[in-house]
Parts: sequence; C-alpha cells; structure tokens
Amino acid sequence: MFHDARFAAQAADPRPRSAVSAGVGLAGLAGLLAWITVARWHGMDGPSSALVGLVACALPMIAWSLLVDKVHRRASTGIDWAHPKPWRNTLDISLAKLAGLWITWGGIALVYFSGRFWWQGNYTFAMECIGALAPAIFVLSVPYVLWLDRYLIEPRDGAWALGAWAMGEGVDPQVIYAHLRSWAVKAFFLAFMLAVVPPGFGAVVRTDWRQAIGDPVALSGWLITGMFVVDCAFATVGYLLTFRPLDSHIRSANPFAAAWTAALICYPPFVLMSNGGPLDYHQGTAEWSHWFAGHPVLLALTGGTLVALTAIYASATVAFGLRFSNLTNRGILTHGPYSWSRHPAYLSKNAFWWLSTLPVLSTGSAVDAARATLLLAAISGVYYWRAKTEERHLRLDPDYIAYWEWMERNGPVPRAFAWLRGGQKLASA
Repeated sequence: MFHDARFAAQAADPRPRSAVSAGVGLAGLAGLLAWITVARWHGMDGPSSALVGLVACALPMIAWSLLVDKVHRRASTGIDWAHPKPWRNTLDISLAKLAGLWITWGGIALVYFSGRFWWQGNYTFAMECIGALAPAIFVLSVPYVLWLDRYLIEPRDGAWALGAWAMGEGVDPQVIYAHLRSWAVKAFFLAFMLAVVPPGFGAVVRTDWRQAIGDPVALSGWLITGMFVVDCAFATVGYLLTFRPLDSHIRSANPFAAAWTAALICYPPFVLMSNGGPLDYHQGTAEWSHWFAGHPVLLALTGGTLVALTAIYASATVAFGLRFSNLTNRGILTHGPYSWSRHPAYLSKNAFWWLSTLPVLSTGSAVDAARATLLLAAISGVYYWRAKTEERHLRLDPDYIAYWEWMERNGPVPRAFAWLRGGQKLASA
C-alpha cells in the first residue's frame, strides 16, 4: 500500500521534463575519463593533451544528443527541417547576419587586444587558442549561416538585427542588446575556462595515485583536483558549443545588472576573493589538514566529505551536458542534483569552503578568526545573491516556474530549508 500510494503521488505531481538527458553528461564523462586514462598511461600532461580531453568530452555528447536524444528535432531549436526555404529568400538575411556576427567578433577581438590582463599568465594560452581558432570560425561561419538560415523558422535573430542596424535599417535595439549580452558571456567565460583547464589536467595526469592511497590528504586532494578538471572540461565545452541544431543555443542572457555584478566579482580580473582582495578570508587561517594533523580518522572523514561535496559540485556541471553557462538560460534542468536543490553547485561549493578552511579556528588571534568568519560569510552571501539574481532571470521562463513550483513541493533541500524556517513540515515518508 505504501509503494502504491507513493507511486500515485508521483503520478499526480510529475517532475517537469529536463532540457537535457542524463545520458548526455554520462557520455561526455566517459569520453573525458577515457582520455585521462590514455594521457596518464603515456605521460601526456601538456596543454595540447588537455585540449584533446575537451574534444574527447564533447564528441560523445554531440553523438548522444543527435543519435539518441535527437535534439535537432526539438521545437525549441526553432528549426523546421522538413520545409527548407529557397536560397534566394534567405540570402539577404544571411548576409546581414554574417555582418552582425563579424562586427561582434571584431568587438570581442578589440577587447581582448586592449586588455593586458588577457595576455598574462594562463590567459596567454587561452588567447593563443582563440587566435588559432578565429580564422577557421570566420571562414566556416559563411556556409554554416547560409545553410542554417534556410531551415530556421525565424532567421532574423540578434546577429541579423546588429547587421541590419549597421546597414542602416531600423531594428529593435533590445534585440541587439540581448545578442551582445550572449556573446559577452561567451567571450568572458570561455577565456577563463581555457586558461584554467591545462594546469588541473596536467596535475591529474602527473600525480601517482598509488602513492596517495595511504595518505587521506593527498588522496582527497588528487580526487578533488580530478573532479575540478571534469567541471572545467564540461564548462569549456558548454561555452564553445552554443548551436541551434544541438538545441544548446543561448535562449537568453541575464538582462539584470545585479546578476552580472554578482557573477563577475567571483572571477578575474574583477574577483574580490583573491589573495589580498577585499573578501580574502585566508589571512590567519589554515587548511583542514593542519587542524586535524595526527588524527587519521578525522583526516579521512573530513577528506571524504570534501571529496563528496566536490562530487556534487562536478555532477551539477555534468548534468548540463553541452549547455553549461553562467548568466544564461539554455534550457531548464530538472534531473540529477537539480532534483534535490535548485543550486546544488553553490551549496556544495560554499560548504566545501567552510569545512576546508574552518575560519573560526585561527593561526593568529581571535580577531583574525572573527574577520575570516565574517568574510567567508560575506562570500556565501555573494553566492546567495547570485542565486537570487539567476532565479529572477530564469523565472521569465514558464518552464522554470513549473520546475520551481515542483521543487518547492518535492525538492529535499527546499523542503528542508522551509522546515527550518517553520514554513512547512517535512513529509514523514
């Protein structure tokens, strides 16, 4: 009777359909792990090997999306494969769109060129990659746009609006602004991801895990680094592959200035949490391995918990498949960790910081401990702010509203927080 009742309740309150299937992320994860295995076997720990890892992650996801999920047939792509338009009917639109794209890319190139920040440290590698890809992207954009516009139900998008405006036509400026916001997201975060992928990949490939097995600190560190490599690989692929035939295009970029502010202060060059920054909470603190040194059980338990939190964080990115991106809506997720919490990555990341740092303990004074605790609380507040500004954007999508309402009724984390606030009781089942 209990199982029948639970089944009836689930049938009466079905979870909204996810824009991404679980198989996509698992396919990409299998491809990436396979390449990491090959790279470790042959000692290929350089930046080029890291880029091959991105390809090994992306190709299985593309294949799964097209062959299994058949995402190219979804109405959300805006594509009608059955009724292609004659070339002559879309040629002018395509030319205007190409002009808009090239203007956008030229603006991005100017920003990259002007900022010295982009040509320092790991970002130099990112600029080299983007510079090497740029000519091919420029050339391939011509046949791609000419081909796709014949099948798009409405080919007049933001790129077209920018090109048409440049040619003297009257267009809605809001459409152009939305287009520029989408490309600003791609330009800013793609450079960051390309900069951070090689160092982590190299560390995972070089580390001898057999020597780390007997050391809970070393083992947890290696596993955590490996999961961050997975996170960064999926994120990088997500920023690269924003294509309508894959149904991975950007539906909308966040239009609210508060959302951009909350996000950008978490990333260089605007980051406030870096060493010496206004929200640097590390002064007077030590890592968990310092406080629990000499206590192998506590080291193992704490290291295992940190690994588990990182696994939640990485799985939240893997759940996106091809669609990971900050500050955008690329389809609503409802599966995996997103069936437990609306913000599993933010929750796990902040819990990781609190547990790994233990700011209430200090190598200095009680004043240092108080400052570290307050600053880390402020950082958690920033991520709460990010979550709320993201929700404000996503709630413009009816699919997200349906997901929000379902999560309020069924999501373990929202229900637990509601119970703690006294708003409702957790179901006994």
